[in-house]
Amino acid sequence: VPTVQGELGIYPRHEPIMSLVRPGALRLTVQGEAEEVLVAVSGGVLEVQPDKITVLADVAVRSTEMDQARAEAAKKAAETGVSEARDEKSLAEAHKALAAAIAQLKTLDYLRSQKNK
Repeated sequence: VPTVQGELGIYPRHEPIMSLVRPGALRLTVQGEAEEVLVAVSGGVLEVQPDKITVLADVAVRSTEMDQARAEAAKKAAETGVSEARDEKSLAEAHKALAAAIAQLKTLDYLRSQKNK
């Protein structure tokens, strides 16, 4: 989990914690599945209990639904939105869109680096 304190690895029966999640790739190991599940998150909150993990995120996109060109276009549009924002609400929405696009790009970069190993 990408958190503001750094990457956290969570194992069964982990001590309870709460942390802020930063934009990036959330990597999940699902019991019975051979490959990791990757989800791009734009930020949020992580809560870990000994028998349950909860991530609340504004935007979460599975890697299977991502496209490099769309993510780059979304980032460019969000950057334009940030520079052209006229009020606090539109600025916040543009920052939210930018965080989501950056999270997707980071996840796609991670996938690419794993394929090159």
